[in-house]
Amino acid sequence: MHRLVALLLPLSALVGCANIAEVAPGTPYADVTAKFGKPTTFCDLADGSNRAIWTSQPFGEQAWAAVVTTDGIVQSMQPVLKDKSFERLSQGTWTPERVRCAFGPPADVDEVGLPGVRKVVWSYRYRQYDVWYSMMYVFFDPATQIVVNHYPGPDPMYMYGDIWFF
Repeated sequence: MHRLVALLLPLSALVGCANIAEVAPGTPYADVTAKFGKPTTFCDLADGSNRAIWTSQPFGEQAWAAVVTTDGIVQSMQPVLKDKSFERLSQGTWTPERVRCAFGPPADVDEVGLPGVRKVVWSYRYRQYDVWYSMMYVFFDPATQIVVNHYPGPDPMYMYGDIWFF
């Protein structure tokens, strides 16, 4: 265990020097990718700008999204795996493409339910209320590919037997 801590400590110090949350509006997108690497998800927005997402999925609880203008400038940088962000899933029609552009790729994709009533579920690791290790489960109707439900639950990665480790 001490070896693992000794190996990870320098890495955490390095990561601490570069904080994507501190990217200021007006920063060139090229500077952001030079510092943090290529985003996990990059999609076109209706106004011609783009949305870039850097995520720690499948094992982390963080994802950051930047709106990039047509001339390559970061307009904003915001965390997206938040309760308030997930509330938007209750408004309007959400396709898999729209969900991926809003939150990045999920930590897990699975199917649940009995034959004839199965749903596709995308699971996102996040910190519910910025405290609890949780999963946001996003359910899609397999026939229409539209979100039909979403709700949070405990993250099974933090369960050992019948004991939850938070």
